[in-house]
Amino acid sequence: MDLTEGTLKEKTNRAKKTMLLFGIVSLVMTFAGLTSAYIVSSTRADWLHDFRLPSAFTMSLMLIIVSSITIIMAKRSVKEEKQAMASAYLLLTLVLGIAFIFSQVYGFSQIIDSGYNFTGPTSNVTMSYVYVIAFVHIVHVIAGLICLLIVIYNHFKQRYNSQNMLGLELAATFWHFIDILWIYLFLFLYFNT
Repeated sequence: MDLTEGTLKEKTNRAKKTMLLFGIVSLVMTFAGLTSAYIVSSTRADWLHDFRLPSAFTMSLMLIIVSSITIIMAKRSVKEEKQAMASAYLLLTLVLGIAFIFSQVYGFSQIIDSGYNFTGPTSNVTMSYVYVIAFVHIVHVIAGLICLLIVIYNHFKQRYNSQNMLGLELAATFWHFIDILWIYLFLFLYFNT
């Protein structure tokens, strides 16, 4: 199918999906750069090799995986015109996303309790990378939560149904991306610290 064919609505929908894809590709490149710099820096003499990720990061991994499942269930509920179920799953996804952020902050406090700060005399380059990578991801989770709030608002205004799901689909795609991204980052940090 020619990308210039279709109604104005179809063209607009394709354009929005393409813009999201470009955004995701740019984020992949950002995190590829951060993890590449981490690998290059790990050859430094002052690199910390015996650090274990805080247990709160493992909890956040579980929370974000479950949140991916709940947003899938929300989409399925909208497709099946089960609006009450969709509402419950969307709100649960929001709660899990907020819990993810709290678990990350708690993970930072566990790192600080271990004696490693972001800056100052108790900081080191290893922990600075861990802080930056996790913090930049949190910023994108916050962006995902904002998208989710907009979707929830539109859902309660009854703007989504089995024939009109673009906003929900875009938000779900971004949410899955940040979920997969955290799985990658967690495994990367787990096996490289």
